[in-house]
Amino acid sequence: PQILVTDFLVAAILMLISALSQGLLLPLGTAAVSGAVALTLHLGSRWVFQRLVEWRHRPEAHRTRRTIVLGAGYGGVQAISLMQQDQDGTFTPVAILDDDPAKRHLRISGVRVLGPWDALGKVAQETRADLVLLAVPSAGPGKVDEVVEKAQALGLEIRIMPSMEELVDRAPSRRPEAAQLQSTNVFRPPQIADLLGRRAIDTDVDAIGAYLTGERVLVTGAGGSIGSHLCREIARYEPARLIMVDRDDSALHAVQLSLDGQAMLDSPDLILGDLRTPGFIQALFDENRPTIVFHAAALKHVTLTERFPEEAFLTNVAATRDLLLEAASHNVQRFINISTDKAADPQCVLGYSKRVAERLTATIGATLAPDRHFISVRFGNVLGSRGSALRTFASQLERGLPMTITDPHMERFFMSVDEACQLVLQAGVLGRSGEVLILDMGEPHNIEDIARRFATLMGYPDAQVTYTRVRPGEKLSEELFGQGEADQRPNHPLISQTSVPPFPPETLQAVADLRERAQWGQHGALVRRWMQTESSA
Repeated sequence: PQILVTDFLVAAILMLISALSQGLLLPLGTAAVSGAVALTLHLGSRWVFQRLVEWRHRPEAHRTRRTIVLGAGYGGVQAISLMQQDQDGTFTPVAILDDDPAKRHLRISGVRVLGPWDALGKVAQETRADLVLLAVPSAGPGKVDEVVEKAQALGLEIRIMPSMEELVDRAPSRRPEAAQLQSTNVFRPPQIADLLGRRAIDTDVDAIGAYLTGERVLVTGAGGSIGSHLCREIARYEPARLIMVDRDDSALHAVQLSLDGQAMLDSPDLILGDLRTPGFIQALFDENRPTIVFHAAALKHVTLTERFPEEAFLTNVAATRDLLLEAASHNVQRFINISTDKAADPQCVLGYSKRVAERLTATIGATLAPDRHFISVRFGNVLGSRGSALRTFASQLERGLPMTITDPHMERFFMSVDEACQLVLQAGVLGRSGEVLILDMGEPHNIEDIARRFATLMGYPDAQVTYTRVRPGEKLSEELFGQGEADQRPNHPLISQTSVPPFPPETLQAVADLRERAQWGQHGALVRRWMQTESSA
């Protein structure tokens, strides 16, 4: 517009001069044509300049990946802009595919829409492309599955353009710098969560900040999959202290590195210790005086806890009881016990121990003032957590071994670690003492189906599967709700709240008495019977 106005004014002035001089200084026709010529030259030079800038910003041809962009919407526009502006990038857009007929023959920054997604094979051959970028962040798991299979069949590598929400979550703070969003480094390989479906988690950031900001927050099991991610999420809300406890020194090293970018291990907020060590929990609370506790430390493998029930009792029950008593006596305002879906109508030692822990949390919470909240949060498997099935499958695939599946009909709930931690923090806002808050895990997934899709994602479409057996304590299908527990969601669409029956007060002493009697390897049957009886009483 400025160029047009400037040229019009210049032409008008020249025509006025020509009229006043009666054509002696400048013929009237020449003055009229000069404006149009000037406008044409200005627009042409601007177009040439923009093309030169784009050319200079494109990565060098010998080191670029010829990329087909799937999606001509906002994501596609952003992706092409990133490729053309990123001088250090390795992607060159050569075509766009979109199923919307109205977008056929559209050009985005000089890149043409050459057809629908079904034309991928033909367009890849014509453009000599070697990579596909899925630039539709809202694409469902079925569409992602289809694109992954087709790209791999054509020998094309695939990348995903993440959504803005994912970019923000990936950033160190909730306000990512512009530079973090202006690089093709944001393009990532597809993940199993893409194939299972991602959900937008609506959390009340202000309410979460209100109970975390400026508080002394203690996280047990801080080096584990859930604990470490919780620490990173909690750190964003600027607590006065974030006290991280674990008995694994390497895990503490990793979590500090992820938080601070360095791991000197000399911070007073890193505490190495075992919750089962006599006197450790009391000293922990006396010295640090936490006001919020997230209890994520636990044994979680069904088969090992079946074999060694004393260990499950000591970690999941006795240590939880000691934490609860110290938290109650040290004026902790919120205690969030991380539980598992195996606590719903338990049939294994792990489930019994976690159900007892839920009821112990309710027992202590019932003795406290209403403004102090001691709750449990229950959910199922977390994708990619340490010791998870996906890591087992990945190891087997890399070694050329068949994937081991217990039973072709086995199903489990799955949730990403980010979804789980966001909802755990939200549950801390909503829960009241005596409640278990149960996270909506979506629909259960068949383990074999996940294994085969994961193998395809990893580049092993013909991976073999071997069936083993259902081991003692395992269910073919897990449930999130036990008998008599209602699915009521009064405050959040993805969080159910149900009450847990507390124990009589003498049960707290019974736990201490049993701990004294449960010597390693000698009283497994006794411990198993006690937990089974108490969890269902």
